[in-house]
Amino acid sequence: MLRRLPDGEVALVYIDPPFNTGRTQRRTSMRTVHSADGDRTGFGGRRYRTETTGTRTYRDIHDDYLGFLEPRLREAWRVLRTTGTLYVHLDYREVHHVKVLLDELVGRERFLNEIIWAYDYGARSTRRWPAKHDNILVYVKDPDAYWFDSAEVDREPYMAPGLVTAAKASRGKLPTDVWWHTIVSPTGREKTGYPTQKPEAVLRRIVAASTRPGDCVLDFFAGSGTTGAAAIRLGRRFVLVDDNPEAFEVMRKRLGDAGIDYVRGSGLVGEARGEQ
Repeated sequence: MLRRLPDGEVALVYIDPPFNTGRTQRRTSMRTVHSADGDRTGFGGRRYRTETTGTRTYRDIHDDYLGFLEPRLREAWRVLRTTGTLYVHLDYREVHHVKVLLDELVGRERFLNEIIWAYDYGARSTRRWPAKHDNILVYVKDPDAYWFDSAEVDREPYMAPGLVTAAKASRGKLPTDVWWHTIVSPTGREKTGYPTQKPEAVLRRIVAASTRPGDCVLDFFAGSGTTGAAAIRLGRRFVLVDDNPEAFEVMRKRLGDAGIDYVRGSGLVGEARGEQ
């Protein structure tokens, strides 16, 4: 699919490839329904029963991870326009290897940032420091001409608001390269049930900073379609690619048919017209 895209057409490439965890990723969705003989008690003493609504999986095992990523990264770089930006979302297992690969492929001088997305949820290891962050590598096509609009980025509260003026405290501060944001809640409205779904707020920040309204965003490990959801909210076009039939099912349900122009194979490739 990537080879069919024209050169220099895309303003932003964001990918969240498999992390090569060496295991099958699995997410089981649950719901509770009112039942007189249920297994849990809720507000006012009402009884509820827990039901499993489905399990989604994919294998996250790659013997040659860099060999798997390299041709895809080459195509991603080709389709980026001169002012474009590439975001590669990884974790501690492979980020150092991929950083070296990208430095060789596109040039170390095009490296802009490493964003740390930190969260505080899930199990705690007692035999090491618990891993509670992801790494997002950011590269720009032209270090002298890339687009970055800090005015469009959502602001954060100051950790010590008493040390700044009231006006600054009210407005909030620009985010740094460390982003504190929780994962998608297993019981929240945003969840789709896809095993590796990322929070839409994280993608909105990326899309808002590195694209203009009407620009095209590409995600070729689209998964649950979060990149497309963020693009629609911000009035950007998007192309989503995935080869997992379960991802295809989730994306179609999440994004609907509005703005989706075409579908190929078992993956969805859509272009939205930016409806809010």
